[in-house]
Amino acid sequence: MPSAASPRLAPRGAPRSAPAPARAGTRQTAPLPAVGRVPWEQLGRAAMLCVMVALGYLYLSAGIHMFSTWRLARHGAATVRLMETEHRQLAAQHELLSRPETLEKEARQLGMTKKGERQYVLGGLPNN
Repeated sequence: MPSAASPRLAPRGAPRSAPAPARAGTRQTAPLPAVGRVPWEQLGRAAMLCVMVALGYLYLSAGIHMFSTWRLARHGAATVRLMETEHRQLAAQHELLSRPETLEKEARQLGMTKKGERQYVLGGLPNN
C-alpha cells in the first residue's frame, strides 16, 4: 500500500513542488501540523486558567465582604452594649433626681424657699 510522504513546509514565497514518492521499506512519520491550525489543547488550558482565576477572585471578594460585614456587626453590637449601659445610668440618675427630697435639696442649695417659709440671711460670720 503506497502512501504519499508528508509534505515538507517550505519557507514563505518559495515555489511549491510535488511531494516526493515514498521509498519502499521506509516508515512514515506523523504529518506536521498545518499552518493556521488552532492549538485546541493550549487554548483549552488558557481558558481553564482564566476560569480558575475568575473563580478565585469571586471567592476572595466574597470572603473579604463577609469579613468586613462580620467586623461591622461586632462594632454595632459593641455600640449597642455601650448605649444600653449609658441608658441604665441615665435612667438611674433620672430616678434619683426625680425624688422629692433630692429636688428640695437642690432648690435649697440655689437659695429657694417653700411657700410660707421665711428666709433668713446671716451676715458677719467669721471665716473658718
